[in-house]
Amino acid sequence: MKKISLLILVLVSSLLLTGCTSNKDKQIVNVLNWSSYIPDEVIKDFEKETGIKVNYGTYSSNEELLAKISSSKKGTYDVVFPSDYMVELMITKNMLNELDTSKLTNYDNIDEVFLNQQYDKNNRYSLPFLLATSVIAYNSDNVPKIDDYKDLLNPNYKNDIVLLDDERITIGAFLQALRYDINDYDDEHLEEAYNFYNSMKDNVKAFDSDSPKSFLITNETNIGVLWNAEALLAKDHNANIEIVYPKSGYALSMDNYVIVKGASHVDNAYKFIDYLLRDDVCQKIIDDYPYISTNKNTSNYSEEELREILNRGSYIKNVGENIKKFDRLWAKMK
Repeated sequence: MKKISLLILVLVSSLLLTGCTSNKDKQIVNVLNWSSYIPDEVIKDFEKETGIKVNYGTYSSNEELLAKISSSKKGTYDVVFPSDYMVELMITKNMLNELDTSKLTNYDNIDEVFLNQQYDKNNRYSLPFLLATSVIAYNSDNVPKIDDYKDLLNPNYKNDIVLLDDERITIGAFLQALRYDINDYDDEHLEEAYNFYNSMKDNVKAFDSDSPKSFLITNETNIGVLWNAEALLAKDHNANIEIVYPKSGYALSMDNYVIVKGASHVDNAYKFIDYLLRDDVCQKIIDDYPYISTNKNTSNYSEEELREILNRGSYIKNVGENIKKFDRLWAKMK
């Protein structure tokens, strides 16, 4: 009788432990995001408030994001932050869940100007997180006025420029320098873009998307083609850094909340997104990483400034199979 009681006790204890472990496993959310995009404080505050552990990974380009998801076991990631054209590509590859915005109590904080973009009409699969723009930043102590990409061809800037390690943005910049569309994939135009780069390659010290601002802050380079927030953070360290939107055009890059198809922790994914949609949380994010807020209550640009930025910039678009042309050109450049 004692043996039977002991056996029952062991079985009950095992079931309870299994149940506890299973419940504990559910209190996580697996996030993959851009480097230097959400302050550690925000992640820690979310974990403290919700009891949900955030497993946080990073990537440096949309192509790296796609590669990581494609090569990972289904359910590895829950929330990721692809840019505009990558959202469209992931939709075509059936890699994203449709969103249920009724689960987001802070949905109405999103500024409508950022909704219903061409890459995901009606926002069935994505919601805008932050808007980045490419800019040129330069140290005015050491460099004369720069207002466009053509100025980067100056032979006096040898080994003095850092470029974004992002094929679509950087090749797009060279296309724009030649007055072509940022999404142009005409073979002759792409060859011209390569020749433009070839004319300035001796001036390029590095390609870096993780922290290009560091090159300006440490004076390793005097010039950078980088994201607007990175440029602003560099200017915080050196007031002589000037930031310009190139005359021939620049990239707009809308990064988005999405939930990966087959996500293991969907409910927690919604909780994480909803937390980031809060006004106070969004303010903390743009205080540390001053990209353009998509939260209407924490706007960090005036309506006029935002209108001007949106009118003059261009979104990167999904070019389908023509991406192979960009891949080949990028391989030649790198």
